[in-house]
Amino acid sequence: MKSTHLIHLRSLILALGSAFSLVLFLAPSARADASALSPLADKSATVPVTATFEKVSADGVNGYALNLKNVSSESLKLTVTITPSVVFHADAKVKTLPEHALDAGQTWTIKDLAAGDKLSVAAEGFGKLELTVP
Repeated sequence: MKSTHLIHLRSLILALGSAFSLVLFLAPSARADASALSPLADKSATVPVTATFEKVSADGVNGYALNLKNVSSESLKLTVTITPSVVFHADAKVKTLPEHALDAGQTWTIKDLAAGDKLSVAAEGFGKLELTVP
């Protein structure tokens, strides 16, 4: 009778040890999967605008203009940051335009851009739209 209890006790200890080992083995992979998914959950939809570049010429100087059209049904308050492709020591390295209210269906034209300039378009509640002048 004593040996039967001993066998059951050993079986119970082995089963608990196996279960505990399995939990320890799977716990890091469960945490890794959750952390891998969190950046996807944090991403917001990009700003609901269409962006088109056009080549312009004024006073013999060639450049580009960016047309941002609001394709949502609500007004947006946009902030645009421009990082010039060529920086002169006397100029700011990054230029932030004043916030601009863009009604639904309307277009905002940003002029005086050069090839290679990088633009970041932001609106509250949306992820940033990153653009590069062609």
